[in-house]
Amino acid sequence: MVENLVDNIRVVMVETTHPGNIGAAARAMKAMGYKNLYLVKPKIYPNAEATARAAGADDILTNAVVCNSLQEALQGCVTVIASSARPRAISSPVFTPREYASKLHEMVMLGPVALVFGRESSGLSNEELEHCNVILQIPTNPDFSSLNVASAIQILCYEFIQGLQCLEAEKTDREKVQLATADEMNYFYDHLQQSMIDVNFLNPEQPRKLMRRLKSLFNRAHLDENEVSILRGFLAAVQETATEGKKNE
Repeated sequence: MVENLVDNIRVVMVETTHPGNIGAAARAMKAMGYKNLYLVKPKIYPNAEATARAAGADDILTNAVVCNSLQEALQGCVTVIASSARPRAISSPVFTPREYASKLHEMVMLGPVALVFGRESSGLSNEELEHCNVILQIPTNPDFSSLNVASAIQILCYEFIQGLQCLEAEKTDREKVQLATADEMNYFYDHLQQSMIDVNFLNPEQPRKLMRRLKSLFNRAHLDENEVSILRGFLAAVQETATEGKKNE
């Protein structure tokens, strides 16, 4: 379930100056189904402005974990993802949120994942980025890349929930239908070859590399049992039509 995966994600805000941004972040998180907010040394918190800006996401604020250091907020996390607006001299790989959304799925399956957001004025320091496995940069107007921290949180939460939902849907679809086994594929290839011979498309005396190329094509497709059954039904119909045609000659 996507909800269980999202429960393994925590949003970490480092030394947030304006309490309104904390409230706006809580609202953004709840709208996307996220629950876990960690605050590292917020300047003003708790605060009425944070509650007002949360606009109904009071439960996120009530359950927020206030930490004295980034290390404390990251305890137990298997992956730490930093949001940074500027390129840094850090060796961590850099992705857009959409690029990383597919990779996030395997990370949250392994344990807690932290999304770290820096200060409104200066972001995250190089020392803080050294605690991160991955850096995300949101594509913005190169002439005006300034983005409110709550807006950045909204974008990442949206991209990640969309990515998780798509991957979970694909996983469910794969589980519904079994892939064709090797022996089923061999039966199909034999049927395909005989059908091509029956309609005079393949000369068994001079087969060239036709079957090898067709096998390569279907192997790349990773056919499931239903798809093989449909193809073999089609081949049977082709053979029946060919047989009837020969009878009428």
